[in-house]
Amino acid sequence: MTIKLPPLSLYIHLPWCVRKCPYCDFNSHAAGDSAPRSRYVAALLDDLASEAERADGRTVESIFLGGGTPSLFAPEEIGQIIDAAKNDLEVAADCEITMEANPGTVERGDLAGFRQAGVNRISLGAQSFNNEMLRALGRIHDADDSLAAFDAACAAGFDSINIDLMFALPGQSLQAAIEDIEQVCGLKPPHISYYQLTLEPNTIFFKRPPENLPDDDLSWEMQEHCQRLLRDAGYQQYEISAFATEGHRCRHNLNYWTFGDYLAVGAGAHGKVTGLDGVIRRYQKPAHPLSYIEQMLEGTFKPLLQTLNEQDAGFEYLLNALRLSAGFSESAFSGSTGLQIDAIEEPLAKAKADGLIQESASGVWQPTPLGFRFLNDLQARFLP
Repeated sequence: MTIKLPPLSLYIHLPWCVRKCPYCDFNSHAAGDSAPRSRYVAALLDDLASEAERADGRTVESIFLGGGTPSLFAPEEIGQIIDAAKNDLEVAADCEITMEANPGTVERGDLAGFRQAGVNRISLGAQSFNNEMLRALGRIHDADDSLAAFDAACAAGFDSINIDLMFALPGQSLQAAIEDIEQVCGLKPPHISYYQLTLEPNTIFFKRPPENLPDDDLSWEMQEHCQRLLRDAGYQQYEISAFATEGHRCRHNLNYWTFGDYLAVGAGAHGKVTGLDGVIRRYQKPAHPLSYIEQMLEGTFKPLLQTLNEQDAGFEYLLNALRLSAGFSESAFSGSTGLQIDAIEEPLAKAKADGLIQESASGVWQPTPLGFRFLNDLQARFLP
């Protein structure tokens, strides 16, 4: 079967933070002002130029600057990176360009500068509006910083703003979780990411779990109650942890969840590109920032490409698509993986019998509320 090339996005990783949060398992490093930012930007520019060959003239529909804490970089540096992307790649005129920002590392002038540099969507990592919860999470900002950052983003001309919130935090009660939702709904951002704190391997919280974590029943009560409040406030849940008003779904993340392609730029960034031969290949950049800088500036980096077979591609497609409230169509599954739907007929039937998934329309499969609650179990049903 001929695979139609999916949409293409670009991810750019900026790896430094003021301080590493104890729950964070991303490729981030505490460096703050001591980070070699100018050399890192130079390495990014060389990296972007090398990605042009991999893009092969395809149009980039979205750009995401993640981290780490991208807002540690100056607007001029962010502008350099975005300008280079536009010079080296075919970037859509209406490209969504998102940048993550920590409320404790942005000021009004910075946000206006980021907007002028070309960022048109900002994602603020508030995590909670309760200062006790923020301290438990090891965050460097407080609730007032988040409110000020949101006001500054609005004043800077951002009409596409996401706020990250977490629940099931150490010592958090249901009422405290509700108060966070009431606070964020009062701000009326067009997009809210609402997800549960999880103890990921290779984090401080995994090695030394915090005390008073809500148990499974209380965590589920928080999730169910607060997601209902978000829906009642006019937010559509289009993914397990993503809520948006009309026209403000995150195009970049949707590209991941629908098994699109993405270029990788920056330390530890992962890429996925489908060739004209229909073969899906993955690759990764050097993880440590200093190694990344050295290899990019000296031109010694040689990507190790991993080819996905059809079975792995099928599982990875479902791993992402099952996060979507709309699920997936059989035609999209086949078009993205080269597999016919009968390749997953048995686990699909068993998941349906167990009430985890339903055929909501002819040829369209959608997680049930039970499937969303036990999403990891549903996804595991389709392991090759």
